[in-house]
Amino acid sequence: MPVKQVINKGRVPIKIYTDQIEHGALNQLINIAQLPIIHHHVAAMPDVHAGIGATVGSVIPTAGAIIPAAVGVDIGCGMNAVRLTLKAADLPDDLRRLRSAVEQAVPVGFNHHDKPTVQRKAVNQLDAGLDRIIGRHPGIAKMQKPHVWARQLGTLGGGNHFIELCLDENQAVWVMLHSGSRGIGNVIGRYFISLARKDAQRHQLHLPDRDLAYFQEGAEHFDDYVHAVEWAQDYALANRREMMRLVVEALRPLLPPFQVSKEAINCHHNYVARETHFGQDLFLTRKGAIAAARDQLGIIPGSMGTRSYIVRGKGNAESFCSCSHGAGRTMSRSEAKRRFNRSDLEAQTRGVECRKDKGVLDEIPGAYKDIDQVMADQTDLVDIVHTLKQVLCVKG
Repeated sequence: MPVKQVINKGRVPIKIYTDQIEHGALNQLINIAQLPIIHHHVAAMPDVHAGIGATVGSVIPTAGAIIPAAVGVDIGCGMNAVRLTLKAADLPDDLRRLRSAVEQAVPVGFNHHDKPTVQRKAVNQLDAGLDRIIGRHPGIAKMQKPHVWARQLGTLGGGNHFIELCLDENQAVWVMLHSGSRGIGNVIGRYFISLARKDAQRHQLHLPDRDLAYFQEGAEHFDDYVHAVEWAQDYALANRREMMRLVVEALRPLLPPFQVSKEAINCHHNYVARETHFGQDLFLTRKGAIAAARDQLGIIPGSMGTRSYIVRGKGNAESFCSCSHGAGRTMSRSEAKRRFNRSDLEAQTRGVECRKDKGVLDEIPGAYKDIDQVMADQTDLVDIVHTLKQVLCVKG
């Protein structure tokens, strides 16, 4: 579908790819559109919903500046998916042993490995980059225990992060996972968001929301933030890559011999990149959105009881060559816990081997938008390549 709404209440228009947008999210988009650094327009994807400062499901083009809170604290959060040379018939009838094996191989929540599982060379490369950041901003080191980041490589985290075993339309088996830059990304994000707020106060910037404080090119902390955010994005990619390796190796002893196919995707959906749009070199922030350049493959997950999609981008200019990053929440986590109970969770995840306790109630499918409607709203942005349905889900 083409753009469904155009809102003109800021310096630039807001182009929205859905009819379903909450009042709070719309107000956040209007605030963003008022900033002098925004170029051409702001785009809102079909999964749009209110976030902290900046709207989740938004694409924010900034000229010569970056808004740290728009990038957020889960810097480089995204998806990784691989197809295995297995079919549904190769899976056991009872998937509990598979889920247990994955849970033993990949720490979840705040947990981490006892020691790094990646090659020492990879750790050293990341360590050198982080040392340069901390050398200029020692406050970052005070916010996390030393070298926890190295032991969190190949770990899941909590919240909406997950590891899934899925079947596609041809009954082929896929492994799909969702995670980001873990504790160190959170620390870097919080540190620079705070720094941007302080700079805005010092320079008496008039902002519609203090979380929209930004660093401009040439300013004291701009280059440091760019270096730090790019490091965290590289870390997030490495984290997903290592986690996928651990999951695949954990599955091997319990399944017939298999290979990982060449169709593998590892993409961010909370990040900033240098791109050119509408004749301008920009810093493009995708806050809960993925890149969808022409022929570019991406992953759009649903909730833990619904379908997910492997997609191919159409390179739509109005969306800044972007699309949604998932289904998008319709309610807060606390509201989901009030509205649903364990019986609801069991009913909505029937047929999926997963946790069904109150600890994951806030992730119940009913707390999310209808993924099929989200996909229908972005037919101008992507084509569906594969439709996946999970049979096993590990949550943080």
